[in-house]
Amino acid sequence: MEIKDKTIGGIVAEDFRTAAVFKKYGIDFCCKGNRTIEEACNKKNLDYTIIQEEVETLLETPVENSLNFKSWSIDLLIDYIEKKHHRYVEEKTQEIKPYLDKICKVHGDHHPELHEINRLFNASTGELAMHMKKEELILFPAVRRMVKSQMQKTTPEKPQFGSINNPIKMMMHEHNNEGERFRQIEELSSKYNPPQDACNTYRVTFAMLKEFEDDLHLHIHLENNILFPKAIELEKQLKNA
Repeated sequence: MEIKDKTIGGIVAEDFRTAAVFKKYGIDFCCKGNRTIEEACNKKNLDYTIIQEEVETLLETPVENSLNFKSWSIDLLIDYIEKKHHRYVEEKTQEIKPYLDKICKVHGDHHPELHEINRLFNASTGELAMHMKKEELILFPAVRRMVKSQMQKTTPEKPQFGSINNPIKMMMHEHNNEGERFRQIEELSSKYNPPQDACNTYRVTFAMLKEFEDDLHLHIHLENNILFPKAIELEKQLKNA
């Protein structure tokens, strides 16, 4: 794959293993995946040639048991996002909240940043809950109807929101907001590294927060860089049919 002129999101969409390289250098591949590697490196004062070589080396390595999400049908991808990532957010939100409340109560006086982390997490998960409902009740059903129309060779029903681009732009804006909240959480938590005086609950909470952010990055990547472009392209095909 020639990567020089490809966007970071496009590279990760082709081979998700490359996400590990971008994560290593703190390069956002989901919310800000519309940049090239060179653009991202210039912004963060990173050596472009080093990162390019790491990505190219990885791409030349044979893929073993890796999920090629880009090859999936749109409806299968939607099902996967709902059952894997939406359900994860719902379950882990309820699991993490009591842990955060507990470490705030026990360690909050000596580590006041915990209160801000707690506030940001609660704000993010509250917004994510509404965001996912909008996808499940409005955007995803509209995309499924387009898929059905294509299969049955019928004219799709025109949704009230007009072009599929309209809700997609809103979802991407909301993705950016949550990506920014978790960037703040990552910074406040020293990249999820607990202090020396942290108890086991403290350490477990930070590990859970890191896992939550990692899952959110993949979740947003699948939508921004694979599902949404596929939906936009499908709408164009239906209009030109």
